[in-house]
Amino acid sequence: MKTTARVVVIGGGVVGVSTLYHLAKMGWSDVVLVERKELTSGSTWHAAGLLPLFNLSYSVGKLHQYSVGFYPTLEEETGLNVGFSNVSNIRLARTQDRMDEYRYYAGVAKTIGVEVNFLTPEQVKEIWPLCNTDGIIGAIQHPADGYIQPADLTQALAKGARQRGAEIYRNTSVTGITQQRDGSWIVHTDKGDIACEHVVSATGNFARQTGAMVGINVPVIPVEHQYIVTDQHPAIMERRAKGLPEMGVLRESDSSWYMREEAGGLLLGPYEVGAPACYVKGPAANSEYELFPDDLERLMPYIETAITRVPAFGEVGVKKVYNGAIAYTPDGSPIVGPAAGLKNFWLNEGHSFGITAAGGAGWQLAHWIVDGEPTVDMMGVDPRRFGDYADEGYLIEKNEESYAKVFTVHYPEEEREAARGLRRMPCHDRMKALGAVFGSVFGWERPGWFAPPGYELSEADLDRPDVLLNHNHPVVEGEPVREKWSFRRSNAFEHIGNECRHVSEKVGLQDMSAFAKCRISGPGAADWLDGLLTNAVPKKIGRVTLSYLLTSEGGVRAEFTVYKTGPQSFYLVSAGAYESHDQDYLLKALPTDGSVRFERLTTAMGVLVLAGPRARDVLAKVTRTDLSNEAFPWLTGQRISIGAAAVDALRVNFIGELGWEIHHPIEMQNYIFDTLMEAGAEFDIKPFGIKAMTLMALEKSYKLIPRELSIEYNAFESGLGRFISLKKPGFRGKDALLAKKEAGLSNSLVTMEVFGVTDADARGSEAIYQGDAIVGRVTSGGYGWRVGKSLALAMVQPELAAVGTEFEIAILGKRHKAVIIADSPYDPDNSALKA
Repeated sequence: MKTTARVVVIGGGVVGVSTLYHLAKMGWSDVVLVERKELTSGSTWHAAGLLPLFNLSYSVGKLHQYSVGFYPTLEEETGLNVGFSNVSNIRLARTQDRMDEYRYYAGVAKTIGVEVNFLTPEQVKEIWPLCNTDGIIGAIQHPADGYIQPADLTQALAKGARQRGAEIYRNTSVTGITQQRDGSWIVHTDKGDIACEHVVSATGNFARQTGAMVGINVPVIPVEHQYIVTDQHPAIMERRAKGLPEMGVLRESDSSWYMREEAGGLLLGPYEVGAPACYVKGPAANSEYELFPDDLERLMPYIETAITRVPAFGEVGVKKVYNGAIAYTPDGSPIVGPAAGLKNFWLNEGHSFGITAAGGAGWQLAHWIVDGEPTVDMMGVDPRRFGDYADEGYLIEKNEESYAKVFTVHYPEEEREAARGLRRMPCHDRMKALGAVFGSVFGWERPGWFAPPGYELSEADLDRPDVLLNHNHPVVEGEPVREKWSFRRSNAFEHIGNECRHVSEKVGLQDMSAFAKCRISGPGAADWLDGLLTNAVPKKIGRVTLSYLLTSEGGVRAEFTVYKTGPQSFYLVSAGAYESHDQDYLLKALPTDGSVRFERLTTAMGVLVLAGPRARDVLAKVTRTDLSNEAFPWLTGQRISIGAAAVDALRVNFIGELGWEIHHPIEMQNYIFDTLMEAGAEFDIKPFGIKAMTLMALEKSYKLIPRELSIEYNAFESGLGRFISLKKPGFRGKDALLAKKEAGLSNSLVTMEVFGVTDADARGSEAIYQGDAIVGRVTSGGYGWRVGKSLALAMVQPELAAVGTEFEIAILGKRHKAVIIADSPYDPDNSALKA
C-alpha cells in the first residue's frame, strides 16, 4: 500500500469509485481509494439501479444528466458491461397539480437539454400494456432513462480508474484522519498511514462517523427503504418470448411508488410515510451487505394502489423483499463539495439517488479538486447549505420527512413541517399575532406573508384530490390553514399584493434577522477586503457598498453589503440561506499573520427593515438623529438611538423604497419592534414578509444568488459592472473576468414584461424562445404590483438583449409573448430610495 498520495478517497461504493475514476481521468493518477470491506458492500449492492432524470433542482438535474449520458460509454472504455437498460421512464399524473409540476419541470429540462415527452393515457397503455390507465390524466416520459446494474457499474468505474493509474485498497479500514500544520492530511488505516493533500469522504452510511474523525457534523442519516421483487408473471414471460421490448420504469407519483420489470417478474419500490431513520450512530464495525427485517405492513396502502394500477403485480407471489439503508439529507439532495472549516477535505455524501448521481457527482467534485472550481453551479448540493443546527435530532425528523416526500408535488412555495420552530427571532410571536404565515430559511422561522385577521381556508377551499399524496398546504399545529400551494397564483397572491402596495404608499416593517452577519477587523482588514471583493472598500466610516466575491473564473460566488463601522472595522451582511457557504470562503481566505480578524455575528444581531414613504416620519419620532438627505444620505449608515436602544441604521433596502435596515443587538429586538410599531401607528404601519420583498425587488431588477448570480455566469453577464472597480490593482477573479469580457460574453441579463398572463407568472428556469429555438432562460419572475405587470428577469444571448426585442416564454406549457424592457421598471431613477 502506498504511504503517500495526492488524494485519498474513503469509501468503495459507486459514489467513491466514480470520484476516483474522474480524478484519474483528469490526469491525477496519484490517487487511491480505501474501502473497509468489498466494493459496493454498503448501500450500492442493494440499490434498485434506477436512473431518474426528473429533478427540480438545477444542480442535481445536471449531475443526473451527465451520469445517464456517461454510463453507456464505460463498456467501450473498460470492456465491462454495466448492465444499462435504456427502457425509458414514465411518470403518471392523476391530478392537475401533478400535471403542472410536470409542465414546470419540462421547462427546466428544456434549458439543460434533457428530452421529455408528454403522453396521453392511450400512449401510456401502448408502452405499458399491463398498466390500467383509469384515472390517469397524462404522463411524461424520459426516453434516455432506464436502469443499470449498480455492482457492474461500480466495477467498470474501478477498472477505468485502475487503467489510469489509480489504486484501490479493499478490506482496509480507516481508523483516523489527522490534519497537519501545513493543511495536508494523514489517513490512518489498519494497514498503515497514507499522507495526502486531499481527502474525499464518500462513506455513505458511515458519513457521520467519518465526519467525527475530523470534528465536523455531516448532515446525513440513512432511512430504511424497501422494495419488493415478485415471482415471474406469465404475461411478462410471454412478452419476452415474443421479443417485445421491456416496458420500462413506471412511476405513479401520486401514489409514491416506482415499478419495473425484474427477471420476468415485477419490482415495486414505495416511498412510504413512517420509514424510520437507521444507523443513527453509524453501522456496526463488521457491517457488510446488510439488510433489515422487512415490514410490509407499512407498505400496504402503496401496494394496494400498485395492484389497482398494475393488476399483474397482485397475481404472483413475492420472491424477495429488500429493506436496506439509503443515505438522506434534510432536503433530499446530496452534499457534494468542500467541508466548512477544513482545507482540502471534501464530501460526496448523502446520496439518496446515488446510482443516478454518482457519475455527475464524481465528475464535478474532480473538477472542484483539480481546477479549484466546478463547472456547474453546485449551490443546490453544496454541503454548506446547512449549518450547525442540523444535528442528530433535526436530521432524524427532516430526513424521514424527505424520504416520505420523494414523490410529493414539489410546489414552488412548499414549506415542510418537520423540525420547524427550531430557530426563532425574539419578535416571532409578535409577527405571529399580526398574521404571519412563516417559512423557513437556514433553520430560521421567517414571515413569508401576512394573512388578514380571521382568515382561513376550509376543506372545500383546499379541494384535495383523492390520491395518497394530496398534501397541498402547510400544517401548523394549533393554527388554521391559511395557504393552499400552487404552481399558479395562489390564494396568498392578493394578500402579498396588498403588502406591496401598503409599503409603497405608507410604511411597513420586516424582520430580516436571518441575514448572515459578521465583523471583519484588524490592521489588514481594508486591504484584505479590497483584494478579495469586486467593489472598492468604503474609505469613510459610515459608508456602505455592495460588493461581490467571484470565482477564479469570474463567476459570482457571494454578495456582501459592506459597512465601515470604524477605522479598522467592517460589518458584512450576506444572504441568510448561504451563511455557512459565504462565511466559509471568508474564513479560508483569511491571512495567516493575524492582521485580519473574523467575528460571526448572525445570532448576536437582529435586523428590522423599516421602509416606505413614511419611514422617515416613523423613525423621526423615536430618534434624535437628523434623518434628512443631507445628514443621512442613501448608502450610508450611522449609529443612532431608537428610544433607549443603540442601533446601526443603514439607509439601504432590497425593495426600492425610502427606508433603513436597523441592525441591533438581538436581545433588544422586541423593545425596538414595539417602539417602531407604536410610533408608526399614526402612519398605519403594517408588517410585510419575504414574498412581498421578493416581488418588489423584481420590479427593481435586483439580483439573487443563485438565480441571476451564479458561478456559471460571468459577473458582467449578470449586470454587475457598476459594482466592479477595475481601478483597483486586483481582486479575486479579475483577470478571468476581463479576459472573458474581451473574448465576448455568452449571456446578457435582461428584464422582460410578460403578456397574456392570467393565473401563472414565470418563476424561474422557464425556456425562452424565438420561433422554435431556445435562446435563453428565465432566472426570476412574478407579478409587479407597483407597476401592474407580469415581469421576468432572464439570461439571453447578448445579440438579442436590446430593449424592445420580442420572445416567447413557456409558462406551464403555454407560450406567452415577452418583450425586453429597461431595467428597474419601478422608479428607474431611484427617486423613492433617495427621497
